[in-house]
Amino acid sequence: EKAKLLRSQPAQIVEPKGLLYVQQREFAVTTPKDGSVSILGSDDATTCHIVVLRHTGSGATCLTHCDGSDTEAEVSLIMSSVKTFSNTTGCGRLEVHLVGGFNDDRQLSQKLTNQLLRAFDLQPDDVHLVTFCVTELNDREEKDIHFPIIYGIAVNVKTAEIFPATFPEKGPDEDLRSAHVLTGATLTNIYDAKMEQLCIGPYFWRPFPHVDFWLEQDDKQILQNLSTSPLAEPPHFVSHIRSTLTFLKEHPFPSCSLFPDRKPRIYKKNEEGLWEQVCSDKI
Repeated sequence: EKAKLLRSQPAQIVEPKGLLYVQQREFAVTTPKDGSVSILGSDDATTCHIVVLRHTGSGATCLTHCDGSDTEAEVSLIMSSVKTFSNTTGCGRLEVHLVGGFNDDRQLSQKLTNQLLRAFDLQPDDVHLVTFCVTELNDREEKDIHFPIIYGIAVNVKTAEIFPATFPEKGPDEDLRSAHVLTGATLTNIYDAKMEQLCIGPYFWRPFPHVDFWLEQDDKQILQNLSTSPLAEPPHFVSHIRSTLTFLKEHPFPSCSLFPDRKPRIYKKNEEGLWEQVCSDKI
């Protein structure tokens, strides 16, 4: 019933003001006391799942975008991140919302759904499954081709409302963060809620193999080879991958060009509610 209700809502466009956008293999956690961030969100999930974990007592809320790379470790990480902000012995309970995936040919969505359920089940704490809108419950069919119904969601940290969403702005450092994922990153926390700062990096990778080869390929080849579900990707998938590959070509050694001082790139929300880079010497 909950999945049906969520699926029936049109996706809301979430503007960048007060938003913290979470990419694949990233997570962010904050509380209703946060003066900078009121919405956590992520989209472009095809076989991936977006997970929201919230403690009803403290209101501490974590959103992550999982792709099945190391689900058990990821669930432990988000559990401990929410518990850091919550007195779990007091009132309230841990609630989880799982959204994403569809009936894809390779059954990657189904596999990820099972991994997530198992990982939460293995936790020593009680976790209450509140929203389950994944795989077959998030599937639509058009001319024998399957698609997800919901590609993205947002959670309002103050009200706990969860709704389908799209995000015109996915920054800052969108290409840098995508490059981190494409080069095999593990799940990364991108937000310091106590300081109300977005912290990106420092990230290090080796030169991406065959980057010139991939950049020479046509859209169809990129879609077929670099997507888990070529037929169901959003229209901007290929341009996003091209942009990330170009970034990797320009920065084969991030330790020299991007993070020479080994310090993260730090952003704070300005008075308009938009991310602004903080000069590292002020930190």
